[in-house]
This record gives sequence, C-alpha cells and structure tokens, in this order.
Amino acid sequence: MPASTDSTADKLRHCSVAGPVVEFDDRMRIEGFLAAQVSAQPDRTAVTSREGALTYGELDRRANQLARGLQENGVAGGDLVAVAVERSLEMLVSIVAVLKAGAAYVPVDLSYPAARIRYILDDCAAKVVLARPGSIPPGPGASTVIDPFSPSSYASDHSALGQDLDSGDVAYVIYTSGSTGNPKGVMVEHRAVVNRLLWMQRAYPLGSDDVILQKTPIAFDVSGWELFWWLIPGASVHLLEPGGEKDPDTIASTITSRHVTTLHFVPSMLHVFLDYLEATGDRLDRMSSLRQVFTSGEALTTHQVRRFHSALGLSAPALVNLYGPTEAAIDVTHHACSDREPELVPLGRPIDNIRLYVLSQDLSPVPPGGAGELCIAGVGLARGYLRRPELTRERFVDHPFPGESRIYRTGDLARLLPDGTFEYLGRNDDQVKIRGVRIELGEIENALRDYAGVTAAVAIARRTSEAENLLYGYVVGPAPVALATLREHLGRILPPAAVPSHLLQLDQLPLTANGKLDRAALPEPAPPSTDPVPMPAAEPPTSRRQQRQWAELVVGQAWAKVLGVQVHDIKATDNFYDLGGTSIGMVKVATELGGLLTLRDLMERSEFDLIVQELERRKVLQRQIV
Repeated sequence: MPASTDSTADKLRHCSVAGPVVEFDDRMRIEGFLAAQVSAQPDRTAVTSREGALTYGELDRRANQLARGLQENGVAGGDLVAVAVERSLEMLVSIVAVLKAGAAYVPVDLSYPAARIRYILDDCAAKVVLARPGSIPPGPGASTVIDPFSPSSYASDHSALGQDLDSGDVAYVIYTSGSTGNPKGVMVEHRAVVNRLLWMQRAYPLGSDDVILQKTPIAFDVSGWELFWWLIPGASVHLLEPGGEKDPDTIASTITSRHVTTLHFVPSMLHVFLDYLEATGDRLDRMSSLRQVFTSGEALTTHQVRRFHSALGLSAPALVNLYGPTEAAIDVTHHACSDREPELVPLGRPIDNIRLYVLSQDLSPVPPGGAGELCIAGVGLARGYLRRPELTRERFVDHPFPGESRIYRTGDLARLLPDGTFEYLGRNDDQVKIRGVRIELGEIENALRDYAGVTAAVAIARRTSEAENLLYGYVVGPAPVALATLREHLGRILPPAAVPSHLLQLDQLPLTANGKLDRAALPEPAPPSTDPVPMPAAEPPTSRRQQRQWAELVVGQAWAKVLGVQVHDIKATDNFYDLGGTSIGMVKVATELGGLLTLRDLMERSEFDLIVQELERRKVLQRQIV
C-alpha cells in the first residue's frame, strides 16, 4: 500500500474527485418511501401494467399480505428470497413484500438457462422462491416455492408489519458473471440504494405527474431506480410487457399510450431505437411526453449522442449518461449530454456522497491526467460478494490509503480530465459488456473447454459497429467439433448474451514469439460472397409460388443486410443466431421488414424457413409489398 505521507495526500488530490456531501436520513429503507406516500395519498395510482393498476394503498396492502405469508413460511430478517417472476404487478408486489419482511430479494431472470438458474438458487440458499409453480428447475435441497399469483399465498392481515429494521440490511443480491465459470452475488444495502435514489431525485427531479417506464429485467441493477425512484415524489411507474424491452415499436407505442416521461436505454439498444425512429418516420410528436432519457451499461458514443439529437429534433428530451458497477449501488457518475456535437462523452462527475480515484496497480496516485484504475469510495459501496470473502477482500480494499476506509477496484481504466470529469479508457482485465450485460470471458472459455472434444478455447469481443460488441469463440480439438451442438451446449450453461455470435474451430491457437496467446491474430469468420443481391420483381405476387418467392427474397434481403451475408448464401434451415445474429440484430430485421412481422414473431421463429412460412400464413405480402 502507498506510504502514509503528506506527498501521497497531495498527489491523491490531483487524481480524485468527490461528489457533493449531502446529508440524508441514513436510517431510511427503500420501503419507507412507499410508507410515506401511503400516508399522504393512498388512493393515487402508483403502478400500471397491461393487466391493470394498483394505487399506493393497494400496493402497500398486497405487499403486507404477501410479506406476512413469507413470514408464515419461515422468512425472517436477513434471509434471502429469490424472485423469479416475469414483469407484472405481482413482480413488484413480490419485491416490496420481501423488503417488508426484512429479507433481501435475489432477482432471477427466467430467460437464463436452467443450469444457471439452479446454480443461483443453490448458491444464495434462498429460504423461499417466489415463482409460478414449475417455472424454476428442480434441484437438491430446493427452497419452498410460493406463487405470488395465487390468493392462497397472501395472509388475510394487510396491516403494516411494524418491524424494527435497519438501513444497513442487505436490500438485494444481484448475480454477475464470474471469471471462474460461475456467477457471483453482490450484496447491496438499503442505505446505499437510498442515497442513490435521493441523489437522482435532487439532480433530475420527478414530479407527481411523471411516469417511469420499467423495462429493465430485474436481474440487472438498473432496474433498481426504475422500481423505486418514482416512490419519492409520488409519481407512477408503468411495467412494460415481458419481452417488450427488445421491441422498439412496443417501447414507442407505450411511451405514447402511457405518457411516459422517463426511461432508460443501454446504448446499443438506444442505437436500435434510433434506427427504428428513422426507419418509421416517428419523431418526438408521437412521444411528446418524454422529457428525459438515461443511458448506462455500456460506453455511450459521440455518434449515438449526435443521432439522438438529430432524430428527436431541437426539442429532444434530456439525454443523461450514467456509469456505475453493480458493486456500487447502480451508478456513481452522471453526465448530461446537452452538447449536440460532442467530441467526447465522459463518464461525468461523482454523484452525492461518492468519491472517485484514479490509481495505479499498487493503489498509488497517478500523475495528473494519467491513466489508471478507477476506484470508488463512499456510501454507495456494496457490502461485498455473497460467501466470497477472498474475492471481497481483493476487490473491496480496506484502508487503502490515509483518509479512506474502503474502496472498490472497478477494473475500469480511466483518466481525470481538467474539467473534473472522468474519461473511460477500457478494461484492465477480460471483462466485457455485451448489450449491457457484464460478462467475464473466462466464464465463456470454461464453458467451451467443458465440451467433449475441445482441448483449448479462447473467447474475445470485437466492436463491429456503433451498436454493439460481438463475441467470438475459438476452439481447438483433435477432431472436427460439431459447432451447432457446441452452441446448444453453451446455451444450456450461459445467459443468452454470453453465447458467442461466432464459433470457429482452429488447428491451433495463434501464439506470439514468446509463446503467449496472440489475440490480435485470431481470425474473423470468412467474408460473405460479394455476388450482387438479386432484387424482387416490380409487380406484386399473384400465385402461391410467386408469394413464396417474394417471402424468401424479402426475408433473405433483411437477413443479408443485418448479417452481412448474401441472400443466396442463406439456406432454408439456417438459424439466425447460428449465422452470427444477436437479439439486437433481430430487432434490425424487424425494422427492415417494415412491420410485416413483429419482433415477437421473429424471435419465436429464428429459423429462416419458419419466418417465411409465417409471412405466407398471414398473406401480408399480397397486400403490402409493392
């Protein structure tokens, strides 16, 4: 550790920035915001969804009833309760009920492979799982499953529980990718989340008429401010229909119909949403209620900022770039992107009660303007990793230098700019972000090597466009590896975003002169044919055969444009994802098809011929293609 000297303190001042010191009631817990609104306006609408709505009073009563039901099943203060519920009124009631019972919630994404869901449930040793019967995989020592959609799960007593709970209790445990092959749980306390929410209300205040769109899956920490921020001013939240977060048309329509004022995008999805706006001609007049858009999860580019202001016009809503790891209560910096032609999009400045440092590998101060590891201190830090004391000590360093009791080492490289903001420079390890999902390449490589016949493997990420990174997996084996079967193997282990878009088998991994892996020499997939793409005839189809040809060509052209292949290279049995497609790529296909099929239609039929058949079944080509 650096020596305790005056010169060290002086040097630290040149590589650190502290956010405003703001006092708040550090006894406050998240559910306390709900209690305040129940007292002030119990009959005001709090939450809406496609299934209905709940007032503040109804939300509170239902959460009290379910909390008592949890207690009747043995849940007590400090326990962990898994929430494996799709986005719905019951999802929000479940989360609030867990907090009211004095427990912490562990969000589980039901789109994850069964093996990963089972690992999370076993690792956290959840006393109870809130889920529909049969929706989670069985396992040894399985927890009690309570169905929040069943009236029998709710106690008759809906009065307040009256417990003496502490703001230092863990509010949630969110699992992130782990380099050893298994995800790790991050424990975040109430006071850290409360500080983050109160800062957001001070910096970007909501009024009672504001509506937040809750569209982030609850397994990601961004969902935290979507789920709770609106409670502070007595505003409301609309829960987007499950899967709607992937569909720009659903998002745009919901903004209009629900008068949404505030929402979040991962930058890669913002890019796709802007593609949609430009392709459909929708502008701010259709979304006039929208007044602020927040982005986080990936680096926001200057190009995306320019496109945002261009697509939405002079009266575009405010665009705010946020940054923060799961280990520090959602976000620790903010930057308002008011410049329509920025040369740089910085991480911004620290939020309230947060301090940031740029340090060398040995935690020494770097020279002014120098690059180093971004380290975080202050109220927002997580307690640590669930049952991972060694990893907690490694990443959450106690007493790193005079005047600071604890810091979190992010692994992000940054430098402090003269204006007091921070510039993001990349990573110092093998962690990457894919569509906002934090992924350790080591986890993918372990899954690749676990497949029979693979003797060596490596995974890398390449930036292919302004929209997203793509993952590439390389394997070596003594005999040909069935890559399609390998992809299925990965899909049973890894979350969807961690399955490589491209899998390639090599005779051997490329090495440098000193025998180390040469990642720069790893090949890209063979380029597609450069033959010209055939264009459809001018006249609309009249016969069944012509209609089939039209369907094949229209879908083929959409795939070809998004995947960078030629139409005649696509076979009827090809799967979009096996050709390197991603969920964002499928959104682009939906846009290219001009609304002929919805994103849900496409994602349910990722095979080329199945999509063509769906177009034929609907006979939309006869009416709409000219």
